[in-house]
Amino acid sequence: MRTLVVGSGASGIPLAVRLSEDPRREVVLLEAGETESAPPAELRDASTVEGAMPGHPANWSHLGHLTPDLPYSIARGRILGGSSAINGSYFVRPRPTDCDFWAAAGGDDWSYPALLDTMRRIETDADYPDSPLHGSAGPMPISRPPQTNPAAVAFIAAATELGFGMEPDKNRPGPIGVGPVPSNIVAGERVSTARAYLGTSERSRIEILGRHHVLRVLIEDGRAIGVETTSGPVFGDEVVLAAGAIGTAHLLLASGVGPGAQLSALGIPVVADLPVGSAFTDHPDIPVGWRAKQAVFDPDERFAFPTALNFSSEIGSAPEGDLEILLAVKPIGYLLTGSVHPLAAGLGASLRHPIRTLSALSAISRRRATEQIRHRDDFQLIVGLQAPVGTGTITLESPDPHVPPRIDYRYLQHPHDLTRARLGVRTAVDLLESRAFSSVFASLSELSDAVLGDDDALNAWMLAHLGTAIHLCGTAPLGSVVDWEGRVHGVSGLRIADTSILPRVPTRGPFASAIIVGERIAEFMRGADPR
Repeated sequence: MRTLVVGSGASGIPLAVRLSEDPRREVVLLEAGETESAPPAELRDASTVEGAMPGHPANWSHLGHLTPDLPYSIARGRILGGSSAINGSYFVRPRPTDCDFWAAAGGDDWSYPALLDTMRRIETDADYPDSPLHGSAGPMPISRPPQTNPAAVAFIAAATELGFGMEPDKNRPGPIGVGPVPSNIVAGERVSTARAYLGTSERSRIEILGRHHVLRVLIEDGRAIGVETTSGPVFGDEVVLAAGAIGTAHLLLASGVGPGAQLSALGIPVVADLPVGSAFTDHPDIPVGWRAKQAVFDPDERFAFPTALNFSSEIGSAPEGDLEILLAVKPIGYLLTGSVHPLAAGLGASLRHPIRTLSALSAISRRRATEQIRHRDDFQLIVGLQAPVGTGTITLESPDPHVPPRIDYRYLQHPHDLTRARLGVRTAVDLLESRAFSSVFASLSELSDAVLGDDDALNAWMLAHLGTAIHLCGTAPLGSVVDWEGRVHGVSGLRIADTSILPRVPTRGPFASAIIVGERIAEFMRGADPR
C-alpha cells in the first residue's frame, strides 16, 4: 500500500510517521517548500515570529480579506514542519466543550474522553510528568514559561484584581482563568513537528519529496490515484491531504471536489458536490497597544507569549472561554524582526528576499504597515474572539491551480461578535489601568477614553485594527465533507487529516488540535487493512 501524504505540517508529519510504523505501508510525504536543510536561526528562535513576515521564503503569504476593506497577509508554513515551524509556540489543547462540538459532527470517536489518550501520547509535559492527564514520553516537549517578567507578574495580579480565577494548567479540564501558556519551546528554540517527530529512524521509513508543490488530486472513475505536482505526477494507492485549511481546500476545489455550481461556472468538472470552503471559522485578533514605564523587554527570555487570560463573555449562547487576552512581552518590532533595532532589521529582512517581500506587501494595507512601524517599540495585549459566530469562505478565482484562492473572513459582521469583541478590548484596557498594573503601565498607544466609551466609535476602531490568529478550521468539515475517519464523501482513496475537518475552530489555539487530528486519522487508517 503506497500512501501519499500532502503537506508536512502540524498534522501531516505525525500522520506520516505513525503510518510508516506499519511495515506493510510505503509512505510518501510531499512538501512544497524546503525539506533538506535545518531550519534557519530565525525560525528556531521562539521569541519571534519572523518566519511569518510577508514574503519570507518559509511561508505562503496568502492574500486574505479580514473585511471587504481590509486586506491582510496570511502566513502559512512552506517548509518541513509547516506552520509549526513559524508559529508563536502556543501549545494548548482543545477544551472538552470543543470536542463535544466535533463529536456532534463526527461521532463519539472525536469526544474528549476518546481523544485523551491521543493527547497524552503526543507530549512530554515537563511540568506535570506524573499527572494521569499528561504525557511523559511523547515527541512534543511541553513546558510553561516562567512568570517572572514584570508584565507577566502585573498581568496575573491585574486579572485576579478584576475577579478572574487562576488557571495554572491550561491543558487540563477545569475552571478557566489566567495562567501560563503551555509552549513547545526547549532552550529558547521552537520545536516544530519536523524537529519533534522526524528522527533518523523515522526519516528512513518515509520518502520525503521537497519542492513538490501539489496542484491537484488525480481522480479517475471516482477514485484518487495520485497527485499532480510542479515536478510531475506522483501516484499512490491512496491520498491524504494535510496541506492546512487553506491549502487542502484549494486542492479539493481545483480537483473538482466542492460546491458544484461554483466549479461548473469555472469550467471545472464536478467530481463531488460538497460544501468545501463554504463556512470556515478563525479567531479574530485585536491588538491593544500600550507603552511601559519600566523595562519589560528581556532579550534573554526566549519566548514571546508567557501568559493568557481566558474568560467567558456570557453573551447569548456563547460557549465557555469565548474570549482570550494574550500577553506579549516582546515589542511589536522585535516580535516581527528579532532585532532590538526593528526598523533596520525589517528593512534588512526585506532586502534578503526583495521580490517576495515586495510582492507580499503590495496588496496589504499600507496604513497597517505604517502603524506597525510607528508603534514598533510598543507592547500588546492581543484580544482574541475564540468562538466567533461569523464564518468565512474560500473560493476559486480561476480554474488554474497556480492562482491562489480568494479568502474572505467576514470578521465582526455578526452583531454578537462585535459585542463580545468590545467586551474583550475594554477588559484588556481595564487590566492595563488596574492598580496591579500601575507600576508597569504608562499609557495606551492609540485608544482614547472617548473611543472606549462609545460603542459605535469602538466598533469602527476595532474594524480598522483587526488582525487574525490564522487559526483557520472547517473548510472541509466532519459530516458534510468527510466521514468520521476523514474519508472524503464520493471519492474513494482520498482522505483529509488537518484542521480543515474540524467543524468549528477550538476556543484555544489549534496547533495541538492539528497534531491530534493527524494522530487520530493515522489511528483510523492503521486500524484498517492496508493491503
